[in-house]
Amino acid sequence: MSNPTPKPKQTTAIDHGVGSRIAFLRAANGLSQSALASALGVSFQQVQKYETGKNRVGAGRLQAIAERLGVPVSSFFEPEPEAATENGPALLRVAGAVELLRAYNHIADDQMRRDVIALVKSAARIGNASVSADSVLQRATATNGAAPSA
Repeated sequence: MSNPTPKPKQTTAIDHGVGSRIAFLRAANGLSQSALASALGVSFQQVQKYETGKNRVGAGRLQAIAERLGVPVSSFFEPEPEAATENGPALLRVAGAVELLRAYNHIADDQMRRDVIALVKSAARIGNASVSADSVLQRATATNGAAPSA
């Protein structure tokens, strides 16, 4: 009996994980806490407590949340991919990622979609090149005490 069991009403790490997945899926669906609360017939404060893991989510309520978010109940218990991967929920937590995907999803024309992807890739390359150039300039300034002349 070295592993004491938690008190019946005490939340666990699993409750916190379920709550964070509820928050993520709610945001990915473009729902506010108030909108989800209204659909469930609870207060937005209750949804906050679920999402932070302060309150446990009962089986019936979890089923209702899953139905409203359009996901299977099992999605609240699946392990998250590593943050270093190039896909999955960790990537979608980047500011604007879900909004970008929603807008992209509304583009019906396949060629337009390919053009958008090319545009975003170009912007990423330019952004990375700009960061690299700034780093070189900062190193040169730190080494020489002045900005290099052009």
